[in-house]
Amino acid sequence: MAFNSNIPHGEMNEKWNDYKGHVKLVNPANKRKLEVIVVGTGLAGASAAATLGELGYKVKAFCFQDSPRRAHSIAAQGGINAAKNYQNDGDSVFRLFYDTVKGGDYRAREANVHRLAEVSASIIDQCVAQGVPFAREYGGMLSNRSFGGTQVQRTFYAAGQTGQQLLLGAYSAIERQVALGNVTQYSRHEMLDVVMIDGKARGIIVRNLITGELERHFGHAVLLCTGGYGNVFYLSTNAMGSNVTAAWKAHKKGAYFGNPCFTQIHPTCIPVTGDHQSKLTLMSESLRNDGRIWVPKQKGDNRKAVDIPEEERDYYLERRYPAFGNLVPRDVASRAAKERCDEGYGVGTTKLAVYLDFADAIKRYGKIEAGIKGDTNATEAEIIQLGKDVVKEKYGNLFDMYAKITGENPYEMPMRIYPAVHYTMGGLWVDYELQTTVPGLYALGEANFSDHGANRLGASALMQGLADGYFVIPYTLGNYLADEIRTGTIPTSHPAFEETENAVRDRINTLMNIKGNQTVESFHKRLGKIMWDKCGMARNEQGLKEAITEIQQLRREFWSDVKIPGDINEMNPELDKAGRVADFIELGELMCKDALNRRESCGGHFREESQTEDGEAKRDDENFSYVAAWEYKGEENWELHKEALEFEIVKPTQRSYK
Repeated sequence: MAFNSNIPHGEMNEKWNDYKGHVKLVNPANKRKLEVIVVGTGLAGASAAATLGELGYKVKAFCFQDSPRRAHSIAAQGGINAAKNYQNDGDSVFRLFYDTVKGGDYRAREANVHRLAEVSASIIDQCVAQGVPFAREYGGMLSNRSFGGTQVQRTFYAAGQTGQQLLLGAYSAIERQVALGNVTQYSRHEMLDVVMIDGKARGIIVRNLITGELERHFGHAVLLCTGGYGNVFYLSTNAMGSNVTAAWKAHKKGAYFGNPCFTQIHPTCIPVTGDHQSKLTLMSESLRNDGRIWVPKQKGDNRKAVDIPEEERDYYLERRYPAFGNLVPRDVASRAAKERCDEGYGVGTTKLAVYLDFADAIKRYGKIEAGIKGDTNATEAEIIQLGKDVVKEKYGNLFDMYAKITGENPYEMPMRIYPAVHYTMGGLWVDYELQTTVPGLYALGEANFSDHGANRLGASALMQGLADGYFVIPYTLGNYLADEIRTGTIPTSHPAFEETENAVRDRINTLMNIKGNQTVESFHKRLGKIMWDKCGMARNEQGLKEAITEIQQLRREFWSDVKIPGDINEMNPELDKAGRVADFIELGELMCKDALNRRESCGGHFREESQTEDGEAKRDDENFSYVAAWEYKGEENWELHKEALEFEIVKPTQRSYK
């Protein structure tokens, strides 16, 4: 199998244009003969399916939800980055490129990141043309706000529901192609394996989640747009259905898995309240624009937040990182919150929380509004009310969500937040063309590893998903399919389809026939606890070795004692979940092996043995400046391949946000 990043030659800012100028093309008549399978209909999948359908390919789009609109992209809140420089505050394609490489702690491939920065501006134009209701300034210009890891305002947003609005734009585009007959949509279908013929991906086996029936589908190429694997931790901000199964099946068929241990812990989530929870709720990073994060200076201080005077508060991010303050990158903010709580300064009943306070912002906005109205005699109460109105306009749905979940009024009391698993920078290894190590098999968006290194900057997930789907894959896929125009439709009666379907059926039968005593959920919870405790915000050699042993034992226990009610040939959510948890258990082992092997700290991967004197991540560029690409060799057995990272433009330095 080829292991070549296929980065074009030439100057960094010319690579993508050069590539597009020399790429192979497929003429319109031939596009109509070529079939493309898209698995997943979030931002990456929906934009890819819509664009490829518009170009004339015959597209089949699959999702396990009841509608593409239910993809987890809908949950994204804060915004999408683009180097438009509307604020005239110094932004540029280079600045976005630089911030992303630095934010990822120099563990991303420069060429992919530069391309992402280049196409970012086009994404905004595309979405505005679709009618996405981005926030606007008084004069009509699109509004921007700041996110962590940057000193400019480049984040476009639609209140606190940016993901939902962008997904509706992509959904309308894909539905148009469905109506035109260019895209066939399969909802409530889950991909359970890739079909390989002559060393190329030529189709998939899916399970109809309503009837339980297995189906075979051919494609000249297969695109996996199935999101991340944060649910390996059980508690995460991901939707309960988000899983790794499609990517994992591809991995076991030969697609290398890149940097599996790179997990993002988001600093701004509603804290855990008890064992009854099955997921966590994200509070957008955009809140850190105006909210100030603090803890009491006195350990174990049980007073209400509003009763703690200013001089007894520790605004620890502003104290430790004066240049970026509350807008340091997510990995830095998360570790800082954990450190304060571990030292005994946490707040709330569990003491695993810090405050996110909007009182100063409310007063500031109130004074501005009073000035606009010419009210020089406004009382403090009037100023506060004016300020609350502004904050409500900017962040209202997020405040409402917090109030519903916690029963507290965040306009009156500071929010309580704590880090939680959010995004996974690791994923299937892909080259510059987004192709995996399996010919004809591509991975887009969060499903691949390519753009964010060891830590994703906020508001870049939506940017990458739409960049891959709208602007990258139409060129790179065409380059592959240009050589497939003589390949006719392969009938699904082909022995490879039959063999793969039989293997899927055998696995399902094996699961159903275990008839053990423990629920699928109990295994998932136990896996999540192992992962969070020993491969979570901080990792060390002993803990990772223990985790690997515990996960191997959990795997054996799962396959001998899991209990799955119901039947195969019917709607059976427990069976669906069992397959996903079985894959999570195997992935968890690989994540721990990857974390054990990477004896350095970088971004979201924090090895306790590798830190600076003041507790910051300490990279080892001499030994670990590479992408870890793992090849599946059999049960509990992987081989490591290394893609060396070479930095032509952004030379690695110790990250500093002080």
